[in-house]
Amino acid sequence: MERGTFSKYSWTDFVFSVIGVCTFLVDWGSDVWVATEFYCRGDFFWFGVLVGLMVLSSVVVQMFSWFWFKYDRELPGFSEHTGAKSVLFGDRVKLSCLLHVLQLGFLFRHISAIRQGFRVWWRKEEGSEYAVYLTHDLSMLRLIETFCESAPQLTLMIHVILRTNKARTVQFVSIAASTTSIAWMVVDYHRCLRAFLIDKAKQGWGSSLIYFLWNLLLIAPRVVALALFSSVLPGYIAAHFLMLWFVFVLWAWQQRTNFMDSVCGEWLYRSTVGLIWYFSWFNVAEGQTRGRSLIYHSFMTIDGVILLVTWWCYRDLVQTDAFVLPLLISLPLTYLLGLLFKTLYYCCFHPKLWRPLGREPGLPSDLPDAEVSFRDFSIQDSTPSSTLVNKRMACHATNFYTDQRVLRNPHGTNGAEPPHL
Repeated sequence: MERGTFSKYSWTDFVFSVIGVCTFLVDWGSDVWVATEFYCRGDFFWFGVLVGLMVLSSVVVQMFSWFWFKYDRELPGFSEHTGAKSVLFGDRVKLSCLLHVLQLGFLFRHISAIRQGFRVWWRKEEGSEYAVYLTHDLSMLRLIETFCESAPQLTLMIHVILRTNKARTVQFVSIAASTTSIAWMVVDYHRCLRAFLIDKAKQGWGSSLIYFLWNLLLIAPRVVALALFSSVLPGYIAAHFLMLWFVFVLWAWQQRTNFMDSVCGEWLYRSTVGLIWYFSWFNVAEGQTRGRSLIYHSFMTIDGVILLVTWWCYRDLVQTDAFVLPLLISLPLTYLLGLLFKTLYYCCFHPKLWRPLGREPGLPSDLPDAEVSFRDFSIQDSTPSSTLVNKRMACHATNFYTDQRVLRNPHGTNGAEPPHL
């Protein structure tokens, strides 16, 4: 079993950070443009909904960012890994708190990651592990921001087009920005997950492409189905969301998630997972992954059929006659194709395929056979590991690559737990 060293910060990490902040600013700018357009045209209801989504998304992301900032400061030896000059805010807690209250914490995290990445990649200074650490946090925050704002906003824009039977340039720009944000989040998130695999090179960009197509083909019909339903019964979409969101939050609680380091933070995480599950599957716990995924996709298929049937019954026969048949055929086929790509990923690109037939010599006898090989970041005698690893992204990677050959500690049961970073 390889012990493996963690990925060093590279020029691709820097490029991803720069593109990430660019997509964030473009998405934010398009939001402001659309909101201004709604307000100037007197569409105050849609203006209120859009601003509400922007505020909700920003608040949720800032809360996660602040929680993680507090957690990291409480970790023993964290400042030794990062160094005062490596952190944009240093130990200035009040300044960081003010920036998060002003909804600027997420933006300044981007700036901090680019700054740290530039020092490591261009100037060849120390701090590569902390630069990677920052990019992993940003990837998770973008995941949250995408499903709190971009996916709902994409649904809203399609809803507006269907209700008015016309589309303005600003709406196409908003749809393009939201779609780009979702697509970039999917690619960047999978790239960060791969960083925790020992044999990362074996899971090349082909796996990211399949991962991207699978998510795109599953999210797209879900968003369109919700927009179609809301276009005929706009008063019921909120009830539909709240009902499913409540069920999803309870399901996340039943799975006993342990992602955050505080009770309040954990319930914030479960509530956010409920929102993500409204649009897409997201594994939050180890074990029984296939069973939970099957339950989820079966439930969402039934819900999608109900949404489409409802739209069919209440639709405007004249306005929808031109596209009703292609839509009813393409949406189920797209979702089915997404499931096929997901199956293809697990059959051809999943790291479990790299597992040797026999048990490697020297491995502990109590190690499960169906686990994934992860990089080891063990610590001894309660002292911080020499390798700085983001516990939050490591947790997501473990959940995503579950049912595989995971080796968190090559020393067996005598080793210490990984550093909670």
